[in-house]
Amino acid sequence: MKKLVIITLSFLSPFLLFGQENGKVFDNLKVPSKLLKSDRNFSIYLPPGYDESERSYPVLYLLHGYSDNHTGWIQFGEVNYIADKAIKEKKATPMIIVMPDADTDRIGYFNTIDGNWNYEDYFFNELMPYVENKYRIRKEKRYRAIAGLSMGGGGTFVYALHHPELFSSACPLSAWFGEANPEERKGEVDEYYKGKSENEIKEHYDKNNPLVLVDNLPDKIASENQVKWYIDCGDDDFLFEGNSMMHIKMRKKNIEHQYRVRDGGHSWSYWRSALPNVLEFVTDTFHQK
Repeated sequence: MKKLVIITLSFLSPFLLFGQENGKVFDNLKVPSKLLKSDRNFSIYLPPGYDESERSYPVLYLLHGYSDNHTGWIQFGEVNYIADKAIKEKKATPMIIVMPDADTDRIGYFNTIDGNWNYEDYFFNELMPYVENKYRIRKEKRYRAIAGLSMGGGGTFVYALHHPELFSSACPLSAWFGEANPEERKGEVDEYYKGKSENEIKEHYDKNNPLVLVDNLPDKIASENQVKWYIDCGDDDFLFEGNSMMHIKMRKKNIEHQYRVRDGGHSWSYWRSALPNVLEFVTDTFHQK
């Protein structure tokens, strides 16, 4: 009888251990960047079972907001706890989550007008290839998603609109769209706007403002490049107007999207409550219909 109990426990123990396993977060990693002439920080979440398996995983690029960095979604967003819970409850598929740093030296996700800080080029030409080769990440469009909050929500819009061939889904949260018009941008004190002509400022503005990018989209978008959109902004958020305008513009363009307005403001409690929905949404785009 004792021998039977030992055998039974031995048989069950791997399943018990697997059921208790959590994902792992590494928050002090670096990418060598020639474009930005420095090593760039990033954090990564590896799902439960990553070390024991040999499979490749879908990936979510998760962008932080203004004044945060690559640790924001870990320290304040509780991404590891929320992702572990969603995966264990089978509401989200196991995925890798990459969190870059856009708050060192220069702030923001876009190429600057002077060409001296091309962060967007870094993201697509250095960060993505680096992490997708170092980790077991599936490289097809269907298994790649992007999301972000506030400044990162604006980055999410722009990256997915600039490169719809790379992302299956995009989830901007409380997205910031930049200044209301190029004149406001012209009046900024940042050194790299000085000496630039009105045409140069407008061109840079139009390239990096999601509202303008949607206006300039053709009425018919190639189906193979369509991105699935999940847009979420609180009813008390000071950025509510821009997100509502985006919803209206996308409807007029017949761009399929989900638009959520929930109770809340521009806060981490709101974004933490949004993240489970984001993970469920991107999981749905990863799966075969």
